[in-house]
Amino acid sequence: MLRIARLHAVEILDSRARPTLSVTLETDSGLRVRTGVPAGASTGSREAVELRDGDEERYGGQGVRRAVAHVNGEIALALTGQRFASLEEVDATLIDLDGTPDKSRLGANAIIGVSLAAARTEAAQYDRALWQHIAALAGAPPLLPVPHFNVVNGGVHASNNLDFQEFMIAPLGAAGLPDAVRAGAEVYARLKARLAAGGHAVGLGDEGGFAPALDQPEEVLRELVAAITDAGYTPGRDGVAIALDPAASELRTEDGRYRVAGEELTSDQLIDRYEEIVDRFPVWSIEDGLGEDDWEGWERLTARLGDRVQLMGDDLFVTHPAIIAEAIGRNVGNSALIKVNQIGTVTETMAAIGVCRGAGYTQMVSHRSGETTDAFIADLAVGAGCGQLKSGAPARGERVAKYNRLLEIADAHPELPFGLAVAADGAPGA
Repeated sequence: MLRIARLHAVEILDSRARPTLSVTLETDSGLRVRTGVPAGASTGSREAVELRDGDEERYGGQGVRRAVAHVNGEIALALTGQRFASLEEVDATLIDLDGTPDKSRLGANAIIGVSLAAARTEAAQYDRALWQHIAALAGAPPLLPVPHFNVVNGGVHASNNLDFQEFMIAPLGAAGLPDAVRAGAEVYARLKARLAAGGHAVGLGDEGGFAPALDQPEEVLRELVAAITDAGYTPGRDGVAIALDPAASELRTEDGRYRVAGEELTSDQLIDRYEEIVDRFPVWSIEDGLGEDDWEGWERLTARLGDRVQLMGDDLFVTHPAIIAEAIGRNVGNSALIKVNQIGTVTETMAAIGVCRGAGYTQMVSHRSGETTDAFIADLAVGAGCGQLKSGAPARGERVAKYNRLLEIADAHPELPFGLAVAADGAPGA
């Protein structure tokens, strides 16, 4: 039984120097928890809506004082002093209170902050670690996930001319979580050295990856393969593989093509390019390979490459159980990115994971480009047994906080298995 005695939100800064919320929840027994709310830059059009103030004289219109006021006012009034049997009941109350399909009245940023705090509180009341409580809610065996480190940033996450948004390294062949984190850090260091030796600036993008002045994705892939080798690892699924997030909705032109390094490609031409990339480089996963409105293109992409690589929907699926179910029915993709603020409550997030699991779609829990040091998603990835987590580069405090939390869990519970989740057909991943 959860009884909320006090809710309080405050406007804080995220990792991009933009405002977000911190929410503190206190129970009548004196328990006190605090959460930080993530915020995205590359967002899907069907995501739950962050409430921003629009006051250009404060933070360029990005302030969140209205969302803060909703937590401290209407939401607190509805929840404090009430008894809730479960997190699910808290989340249902928040959804009903907002009354919109996209959480735009109270703001998804206000709602998810309260939902995250309620989840932490419920775990503490059961005297469980957060990941243990999530595992109980998910009804799935916990699993230490393979970290996917975003080591080169492009698109809206960097100021370079690289159109693909994320280039990640994935230590699929690591013997355990500590070895995977070490591999990520060592390859990251070798990549920095290679880029610097090649005359590239080694400043960081929003998610801690390097932002070199390279235009073609293939140029980056060559550098990654060399850095993996330089660090003493084998490029590929038995060692350190590569994952891509082109964020193709951001590449879409007005006439429905995709602009990559100054060239405009049709959906089929971009699919051809992905196939060439998969043939030439150890790429195991492609996220948002086509735009969120290009469902027919996604069907063709899945038919072409779905048996070779993980094809993950982010902007396409927006962690929405009904949209993911539609995609499953249309044989679109084979994996879903999971972002708690994209749907707006922890309960709905767990439902999205459940839909994926039931259909054999893999899942990857994800941070956002605007982050805090809150490591909730690390516990979520372990407890839900997703087998994959991305939280940016192995650099910057708000990114490393998630990886360090995984290391803490692994150290305290060496019995936990590590690796990719096994799909319904018995195969790991795609």
